[in-house]
Amino acid sequence: MNIKNVLVVCVGNICRSPMAEYLLKQQHPNLRIESAGISGMIGHAADDKAQLCMRRLDIDMSTHIAKKLNSEHLKQADLILVMSNNQQKHIEQTWPFAKGKVFRLGHWQNKNVPDPYQHDQAFFDQTCLLIQQCVTDWKNYI
Repeated sequence: MNIKNVLVVCVGNICRSPMAEYLLKQQHPNLRIESAGISGMIGHAADDKAQLCMRRLDIDMSTHIAKKLNSEHLKQADLILVMSNNQQKHIEQTWPFAKGKVFRLGHWQNKNVPDPYQHDQAFFDQTCLLIQQCVTDWKNYI
């Protein structure tokens, strides 16, 4: 499969999916990489704790604006990366045409990425580290 468009999905599109989006953009500057949320907090910036995690990696996420997932996002994507089994099932049941291109970000480690929303900075830091590892795992497949 020739992957040109990657979509990263979480719940609110303010924590996990933007962190993964910006890490993937750093690793794959020639691809179109976007993120969205199943229950997107439309118009919100990335969570301050997520932004701090990324600043520590010299990545600026200050321009991120959350958006809600829709069928057009899914149709344009060659690869859709979600944070959990439940999110994968939800997308495949709601939009059956997406089956076969939806995978967990933690697929290669058989892990879900826990939601750090409203947790402390240490939880965000752990989540960011897991996301970094998972993004690296995808490097040979994208």
